[in-house]
Amino acid sequence: MNHALSPGLYIVATPIGNLGDITLRAIEVLKNVSAVACEDTRITGRLLHHLGIKQRLIRYDDHADANARDGLLAMMAGEAVALVSDAGTPLVSDPGYRLVRAARELGIAVTSLPGPSAAIVGITLSGLPSDRFLFAGFLPPKEKARADVLGELAGVPATLVFYETAPRLTDALATIAATLPGREVAVARELTKLFEECRSGSPEELIAHYTEHPPRGEIVLMVGPAPVVEASMQDAETLLRAELTHAKPSHAAAAVAKATGLDRKALYALALTLK
Repeated sequence: MNHALSPGLYIVATPIGNLGDITLRAIEVLKNVSAVACEDTRITGRLLHHLGIKQRLIRYDDHADANARDGLLAMMAGEAVALVSDAGTPLVSDPGYRLVRAARELGIAVTSLPGPSAAIVGITLSGLPSDRFLFAGFLPPKEKARADVLGELAGVPATLVFYETAPRLTDALATIAATLPGREVAVARELTKLFEECRSGSPEELIAHYTEHPPRGEIVLMVGPAPVVEASMQDAETLLRAELTHAKPSHAAAAVAKATGLDRKALYALALTLK
């Protein structure tokens, strides 16, 4: 049964590999919009054919000009229009944010349907810390620019998530080895497909593997946060002596415990002996 949709923009996530990952809500919206704006009409056409949906397709990609955007905005004012990418969630390293921004500025309703995202699938498979992660899109293709980006992100206390292409993977791993030494890295590829793989290890180990077994497919490249190096009690003693020049033992112990992660009670006992 068809259901009328209110005018506006509907952001629809599509499968990243396995076509079974389309949601029921996404199917319903794709059936009932007036048109679907997409990166590649051939790719979206194949998906809609698989779903048994006939729909008007409008190409909207990185090369679309302001006239194409204005045409879609005019349509959205009175009709429902879906936005999809070739795979995954639109706007996540895909075109579309200017369209969403313009729609919001014009007071056009925007609805986003949750669904597949390679970055989320990758981080959940990797075994790397997922309580905090930073998605940073594609790494630059040139060595210096890539090293500069990784250097800027070196101090971020979270897992770093990138998209990468198969031909550039070993170069990216080499830059990670040089710029972020000691980090655990994970490579997730062919996600949700028959030959899905998630391999982790040091950059050097992964370079050796993928040099011998050249990868295919789109890749999620993840870099774990810097390992936590606990301070020794000798280090703590040096810090405590500095703190005790201007603070009580309890305050000095609390400050050093916060800075080092060492036990506050043990530090307080040491501070008393130093005082």
